[in-house]
Amino acid sequence: MKHLVALAIAAIFMSSAQAADLGQCRIAGSSTLFTIESDAALTDEVVRLMNEAVNVADSEQWIISSRPAWVWASEAKVACGKAYGYLRYNVRDEQNLDNCECFYRRMQQYMY
Repeated sequence: MKHLVALAIAAIFMSSAQAADLGQCRIAGSSTLFTIESDAALTDEVVRLMNEAVNVADSEQWIISSRPAWVWASEAKVACGKAYGYLRYNVRDEQNLDNCECFYRRMQQYMY
């Protein structure tokens, strides 16, 4: 029951003005993922970002929070998951790498 209430609250945030505006994600500063030359190191970093986003997205603390960290965590885990999927086939998908880092940064921005 508690989880259903949390999901209802999250749905409200998704439809509110605080929900992730995916077209307006860019944060000041350049992407550090694009500067990682080693495919193994890039994969490790994407997996790290994805795992942290999954932890936040699954945390009741952030699900029921009035801050939109959960929304951005949910977006980051999907974008990072897609980027990781491409990396497994030796493809550096710029859009998903960019979204992964950007959404992760937004998540952190609302957490701290």
